[in-house]
Amino acid sequence: MFTLLVLIVVLAIIFDYINGFHDAANSIANIVSTKVLTPFQAVLWAAVFNFAAYFISLYIIGEFKIGNTIAKSVNPEFINLHVILAGLLAAICWNLITWWFGIPSSSSHTLLGGFMGAALCYAHGFSQNGVNVINYEKVIPTFLFIFFAPFIGMIIAFVITILVVHLFKRSSPYKAETKFKRFQLLASAAFSLGHGGNDAQKVMGIIGAAFICYEKSQGKTLTFDSFVHHYSWVPFCSFLAIGLGTMSGGWKIVKTMGTKITKITPLEGVCADTAGALTLFLTEKLGIPVSTTHTITGSIIGVGATKRLSAVRWGVTINLLWAWIITIPISALMAAVFYYLVGLFI
Repeated sequence: MFTLLVLIVVLAIIFDYINGFHDAANSIANIVSTKVLTPFQAVLWAAVFNFAAYFISLYIIGEFKIGNTIAKSVNPEFINLHVILAGLLAAICWNLITWWFGIPSSSSHTLLGGFMGAALCYAHGFSQNGVNVINYEKVIPTFLFIFFAPFIGMIIAFVITILVVHLFKRSSPYKAETKFKRFQLLASAAFSLGHGGNDAQKVMGIIGAAFICYEKSQGKTLTFDSFVHHYSWVPFCSFLAIGLGTMSGGWKIVKTMGTKITKITPLEGVCADTAGALTLFLTEKLGIPVSTTHTITGSIIGVGATKRLSAVRWGVTINLLWAWIITIPISALMAAVFYYLVGLFI
């Protein structure tokens, strides 16, 4: 049992690392495409702020709400270490597949889909003895924000862009561009803080669920808050792993996010990153795990729409939307297969 727990922790940290380089594009695509920073400088910049989000969550916000949401997305009666292991394996596989093909899918929803799919397989249905497998109170807001997060990001980006263009309409183009290149560093840093605070906590939630399950098997009771207190190395390592993963980059997805949706200028990059950061800070406050991929995509679309609707390459956007929709069901199906395989060998 303890060996299985260690395996889950190791795989979760690996997933966190993969999440970092899979989602690196979210933080750096705009500053790379506008040539504010070189790719190496950009990943280093984003990685530092990904990790810095740990100190903000711990000392300023004072809690890890998103990790708690993930840990409680499945009813505790239907969680065991085999379920968690199968969900992680499915999430890792889908993340690597989408990274290989340059599809900016959601690591968050991959993880959630895998976790739920394995639990449903374990329970042989959506409920057992009148008890729901899925904690809908936690999961429904997450599902809704598949659509709300990019929409909120799009609206905020649209409004910010209109305001900024109006405020700087009399500035000389050269001076304005120089200013916005500097502002873009700050906006990118803010988005990286939101990315780290959002995504690292999801892995914390899975590891927390594993520790709670293990302690229960030993006849002990462990809450998520007490888990964070007693195993403080877990949040530290989770934020560190996502920062190191970001440093590894993810250039295929950078290309999609930075150039294929709409052409981005430094001014528009500032507006998109700022809108994305504000959306992530809002959802972290609410304790709702959202996709940073969806959020920044919506923000980029909002920026592009201020010029004209045709400035947005809607064909690419529709393909991204399909990737978002199929992520949870495919991850759930893969997790079900992995659950049966895990049962055969472990």
